[in-house]
Amino acid sequence: MTAPDPLTAEVLRHALVVAAEEASIVVVRSAYSTFIVEGSDASAAVLDAQGRLVAQSVATTLMNSMALRTALPELLRDIPAERMREGEVYAMNDAYRGGVHTNDLLVFRPVWASGRPCYFAATMIHVSDLGGLSAGGMAPLATDIFLEGLQLPPVRLATRDGLDPAIEAVLRANSRTPDKVIGDVRALVAGTAVAAARLDRLLAEYGEAGLAAGVEAYLDHAESRTRAAVAELPEGRFEAAYPIDDDGFDLDRSHTVRVAVEISGGAVRLDFAGTGPQVPAAINASASQSLAAAVFAVRCFLDPTIPMNEGCLRALDIRLPEGSLLNARPPHPCGGRFVPIYAAMEAVFQALSTALPERAIAPSGILQPFSVAAVGPPYWIHLSYDFGGVGARRGLDGPDATGVHFGVGRNSVPQVEPVESRCPLVVESVETIDGSGGAGRDRGGRGTRTVFRFLADCHVSTRGDRLRLPPPGREGGLPGRAGGFFKRHLDGRLERLPSKAGNVRFAAGEAFVVETSGGGGLGPPAAG
Repeated sequence: MTAPDPLTAEVLRHALVVAAEEASIVVVRSAYSTFIVEGSDASAAVLDAQGRLVAQSVATTLMNSMALRTALPELLRDIPAERMREGEVYAMNDAYRGGVHTNDLLVFRPVWASGRPCYFAATMIHVSDLGGLSAGGMAPLATDIFLEGLQLPPVRLATRDGLDPAIEAVLRANSRTPDKVIGDVRALVAGTAVAAARLDRLLAEYGEAGLAAGVEAYLDHAESRTRAAVAELPEGRFEAAYPIDDDGFDLDRSHTVRVAVEISGGAVRLDFAGTGPQVPAAINASASQSLAAAVFAVRCFLDPTIPMNEGCLRALDIRLPEGSLLNARPPHPCGGRFVPIYAAMEAVFQALSTALPERAIAPSGILQPFSVAAVGPPYWIHLSYDFGGVGARRGLDGPDATGVHFGVGRNSVPQVEPVESRCPLVVESVETIDGSGGAGRDRGGRGTRTVFRFLADCHVSTRGDRLRLPPPGREGGLPGRAGGFFKRHLDGRLERLPSKAGNVRFAAGEAFVVETSGGGGLGPPAAG
């Protein structure tokens, strides 16, 4: 294969990204769940038949593209390419085989050339509900994965004639909101159809060999740029660790994620040996999610214009101990993956801040997920996050209410008006909390306070962290203010809820208060 000329290569790169981007837009505009429609939390990617990540949509998070990239070889192991037929679409959500957690459905459509699948169009969203202890996929007190919801091995989801009736029946039977789930699934299938059509057009224009050569050139381009950027980093070994508040059961025991970052010869090795063992609680993560955290954290210290694809990964050696918080094995729950992977991300940040003090960043407040759901049918569900403050950067205060995050879509916090129109609640206030950012030569970003008043009885589930152990300062900076989840009773009394709580009953008229943590300060505060 002959590599395309530079102009053609650039056109192909953008065409591949646009194919994925159009797919994600179709999913958002076609989905039924409020979280997807209003939060634009949808991902799409293009992969090749070897399971390599070729391109991802602009909105796609690394959490999701790493899941799609890790899961496709598992799909092909169960359903080999020679058994696939044109028009078929496949799905899975197995956390131990590349997936995320039970509510995140991964959908793949083969793209054909020369009578065989040569590429895959893939989409992924968090569907409204697939069972489990709490509605919407929030099961903060799950002790095994069976309590988190329906597990789906690689299966044929659809054919040219539409959704497979048996799989549709299984999905409906395991959901509190079956119509929304099936609407979400149809949106995922539609997204893959759009991306596949764009790839068919590229195959027709450039030919199978021409497109393959363009893909190889694109991956090589990303690899060379990544290695060049890594070569500018100081060589050496840098270690760091970050704690997790608790597992939701033993509130006095914290858990720790550790990393050793070795930079040498244009490559980076991240070894998470020493990270705490997996536990029967929702603070474990699947390997694909921990891989995403590590990749994201390193890329934050590299040239941000480097495209994200398989070529980037060739310069990174990421080791995740099996049976640890970052690489859980059955039947340990994985739904609380935000907690350990954000600790992994923070540990890498702090290690690289030691390597590159001129680019140092103090620890940040992170997203605080929660769900609000009807206590019985007909079910309604509101899924959301609120964001904490970013840690101070060298010479810059941390941004307020943003959080260092990589696990959400274009605008994951839905706007107030659509939420109020779809759910029996009123958003009374949304504000930043003055003084919540840690003081320092550079101040940490401020956290937020949001108040929801309920117009009907409901259940609230929470999955927070950095609430008992707030983001610390760095180099003499002060920690950020800890956030929390609270119940405001009818008499005005404010009750603090656990950071990981399932199905807390709220009565109509009571309010749910979400406070996020401020970021840590950097450097000692100015005297007097």
